[in-house]
Amino acid sequence: MKPQISLRTLAHLIIGFSFLTALSAFAQTPENVRVNWNRVMAVSKSTATLQVVVNPPLRRGSAIHDRVFQGLKDLKCDYVRYVPWLPYPRLGVAELEPPRDGKTSWDFSLIDPMTEDFLNATSGHSVILNFSTIPQWMFRTEKPVSYPADPDQVIWNYTQGTELRDPSMKEVADYYARLVSWYTQGGFTDEYGNRHESGHHFKIDYWEVLNEVDLEHKMSPQFYTALYDAIVIAIHKVDPHIKFVGMALAYPGKAPEFFEYFLNPRNHQAGVPLDMISYHFYASPTADQEPENWQYTFFNQADNFLDVVRYVESIRKRLSPGTQTDLDELGAILPDDNTVPRGPIPDSYWNLCGAMYAYLYVEAARLGIDVAGESQLVGYPTQFPSVSMVDWNTGQPNPRYWALKLLRDNFGPGDTLVESRASTPSVEVQGFITREGKHKILLINKRGQTIRIALPFASGGRADYVDPSTGFNPPATLRIPGDELNLNPFSVTVVTRGD
Repeated sequence: MKPQISLRTLAHLIIGFSFLTALSAFAQTPENVRVNWNRVMAVSKSTATLQVVVNPPLRRGSAIHDRVFQGLKDLKCDYVRYVPWLPYPRLGVAELEPPRDGKTSWDFSLIDPMTEDFLNATSGHSVILNFSTIPQWMFRTEKPVSYPADPDQVIWNYTQGTELRDPSMKEVADYYARLVSWYTQGGFTDEYGNRHESGHHFKIDYWEVLNEVDLEHKMSPQFYTALYDAIVIAIHKVDPHIKFVGMALAYPGKAPEFFEYFLNPRNHQAGVPLDMISYHFYASPTADQEPENWQYTFFNQADNFLDVVRYVESIRKRLSPGTQTDLDELGAILPDDNTVPRGPIPDSYWNLCGAMYAYLYVEAARLGIDVAGESQLVGYPTQFPSVSMVDWNTGQPNPRYWALKLLRDNFGPGDTLVESRASTPSVEVQGFITREGKHKILLINKRGQTIRIALPFASGGRADYVDPSTGFNPPATLRIPGDELNLNPFSVTVVTRGD
């Protein structure tokens, strides 16, 4: 016969066990964090920013339009990348049919509203525009490539063909020159000499020439470099003040020949600038991994990517040291991301992604990278929902957005990085002396468990943080009462010293 335990006794046992567990965790020896404020390691050049990819939820009249563009404005980021992209040809291609019989198909009626809203939301800050999709009819294909009549319908096979119908590349270059003229010069003259007025006189700081050219149209380094030159020369005739970003490679670790060829000035026409290069990284677990294991995959893949960055930097410094670097798509993509319907994404995922981005940002600052761009403002089912920085139903920013804002509000180019280290590899730490002379510490918990740390130099200071306890809300703030601090799972925390 089993002994009987009363419900009251059982409740007392459970409460007692919970108390002892919490007390044990509290009593654990804290991990040490050391910052040597007198030893300078580098001066940061890095800007934390994001990319905005065109898709239907950004259109005027959508349920989230106003909130999303207000969120973009509130970030106050520089080098914001804007990409009308291939899945929605009507939202990103301004001339969908070839000129014929004295008529053209130029049409900005669907493209302008989002572009205007983007440029207004980023007014006063530098932007990078990338109308990445070349009109399909400019490539040779066995038969014409169709596109949906519905501008909101996604299509993934629009970018077909590897050979231009105009081998001189003038047709493509003129297309982009007219795009730039539309937004900066008030309009353009079309292929038949007809004037199209826009009334736009926006300032475009950077123009990125195409996107993921190692995938889209499968361009070789030689083909892309020649096309880059043709486009740059044509755009400079319209606006000589625009700077340019090149390559935007999807898989930089697989394409060292791209960097070797493109960054060699001898492979370009005289006078063509090499202002900036760009390339991308997305962490991605395998389909059979459980969510609790994603943390290891994401940070291991991030470390592998940083090795690629170091390798690319060695090429850049050797061939074109004056060229800047923009890591303009940094994020994560879950398996079967565009499967509809798909299962829910756990809330912890957004915090994990925010922590990984913060880690990439601080490593970029250590490596002398100029721009670290989080991808992307809005994703939604059929268009990479796991990459979104907002809830695609409500527009409410998620922890990825708030982690970026925390970095943007506290750190930037000109900050001094000082010697910093933690006693555990699960915590990333970096001390900064900001341009204003404030002493701040960035702490990142790379693991899905709470880690207690000793901060004897931060007592009385302030901690601003994003972690699971803050949910989809802005960063929370606390005063540090003593010399220890709990970092919750995947926490991104900025400690400002009180002295």
